[in-house]
Amino acid sequence: MTEQVVSVRGLRKTYGPFTAVEDVSFEIARGETYALLGPNGAGKSTTIEILEGYRDRTSGEVNVLGTDPQRGGLPWKARLGIVLQSTGESGNATVREQLKHFAGFYPHPRDVDELIAAVGLEAKAGTMIRKLSGGQRRRVDVALGIVGRPELLFLDEPTTGFDPEARRSFWQLIRSLQADGTSILLTTHYLDEAAQLAHRVGVIAAGRIVEQGAVDAIGGADARVPIVRWREGGEVREVRTPEPATHVARLVAAADGVEPDGVEILRPSLEDIYLQLVADAAATATAAASATTPPAGAGDPVTDIHPIGADR
Repeated sequence: MTEQVVSVRGLRKTYGPFTAVEDVSFEIARGETYALLGPNGAGKSTTIEILEGYRDRTSGEVNVLGTDPQRGGLPWKARLGIVLQSTGESGNATVREQLKHFAGFYPHPRDVDELIAAVGLEAKAGTMIRKLSGGQRRRVDVALGIVGRPELLFLDEPTTGFDPEARRSFWQLIRSLQADGTSILLTTHYLDEAAQLAHRVGVIAAGRIVEQGAVDAIGGADARVPIVRWREGGEVREVRTPEPATHVARLVAAADGVEPDGVEILRPSLEDIYLQLVADAAATATAAASATTPPAGAGDPVTDIHPIGADR
């Protein structure tokens, strides 16, 4: 059996009357990159903070590297790498100084100079961090996250604000970590990034996992049926069909061999499927809320209170 570095079963987190996460279950195998996708407020951050040991769960079972995060001590934490959306690194330290400082926190850290080379910052090793570009600072963030040789790396929206060239360069860095066997839990709002880097994805919406699976299988076969789109009589028409080429041939035949105006075949991307899953989950949640909302004036008044620090 494949070894699981993360196992989550029936995870639930509440803040008084507010439920941030409800019945979340998933696993991450050793060496796997798992992307947890969802809109803001869906429960991603709460889930990840529970896995990292920063937040206690209300109920459910969570095992990370063989340990319950609520009981994880320093030796367990040293096996994790965490790259947050923003960090509090000292801008007045050089890249090498900062990495040497953090390397001292771990029992078996990576060689600092080798790490600097691995993240592509050899030319900036003696440069103060505050003078680096955004992409270069993000490389420092990753270097700080992996200096302790983590078995499991948490990457929270690692390329937000990157230009396309910097993003693709960063992807190569992540692929090198994957090649080394590092297990990764990735959150990102860039669906092409998840498609490029993840082996499997889980979609969370309204605090629940609504779908998970391999990147090329998420949503099921029906969600991946191609769309043929063309212009006819001044209007855009489209048909979803598993045989798009055959449908185009029929259109050409019906037009006496003339190709329809603006004809194109669209194959749903991970982003298309993700957006549909989130929309369906939102519609289901709205319908459920409507069914349980008492008539106006019935019962006690309800105060909508969301606690400070609830999931972003």
